[in-house]
Amino acid sequence: MSGLLNGRRILIAGAASGIGRETLARFAAEGARLAAFDLEETAQDSDVAVFGGDISNPAACRAAITGAAAALGGLDGLVNCAGIDLEAPAAEMTAADWDRVIAVNLTGAMHLAQAALPHLRAAGSGTIVNVSSAAGLSPLSHRTAYCASKAGLNMFGKCLAMELGPEGIRVNTVCPGAVDTPLFRSSYEDYQNADERLSTIKARYAMHRVAAPSEIAGAILYLTGPDSTYVTGITMAVDGGRSFH
Repeated sequence: MSGLLNGRRILIAGAASGIGRETLARFAAEGARLAAFDLEETAQDSDVAVFGGDISNPAACRAAITGAAAALGGLDGLVNCAGIDLEAPAAEMTAADWDRVIAVNLTGAMHLAQAALPHLRAAGSGTIVNVSSAAGLSPLSHRTAYCASKAGLNMFGKCLAMELGPEGIRVNTVCPGAVDTPLFRSSYEDYQNADERLSTIKARYAMHRVAAPSEIAGAILYLTGPDSTYVTGITMAVDGGRSFH
């Protein structure tokens, strides 16, 4: 690796699996100093500071950010990969279901950003990358809460980028399509016609395939690293063509 993140101090939320775990490994290889935040403390490399807590809880987010800044001697970047899915007809979705998806996928990003801002300002600059979804750009049936939460996350990033741009803090959003993660596999593996369902999903994509987590981690690295210093407020579709297909 080329050391693109040498010395940068970064917290990754949702780091225990999937895109977050892959991003953690990629950032470590690029020289970053890292902290990980997830629902439960999960064993990571010994060089990673690990914090457990629910992203929908503002106190847990503050504790993770404060702990990360203390462990790393400050904070230069935040990557939010935390998220949950919900597949249900709108007529059958409960208020509690809706509230939970919005709390984790959207409000949690606000909690983390608010807690991180004093540390990013103290560093003199910084980056925030939120992982949204192509479902925030192009809708899916039976995913009203999920699509709404991700569309909200896209606009949250744009607004925050406007506010923080004059301070040299960049905020960007990555919108993956189907990615081979435990969360994605749960959307088809438990079905009797799992192979047929997976084929139907792939047909939504111009590339007719599912992404590897490393393909999304590469986009997150770009938006966090030195090659994107004049990039802020974007929603980058890394979705194999689903959002236009």
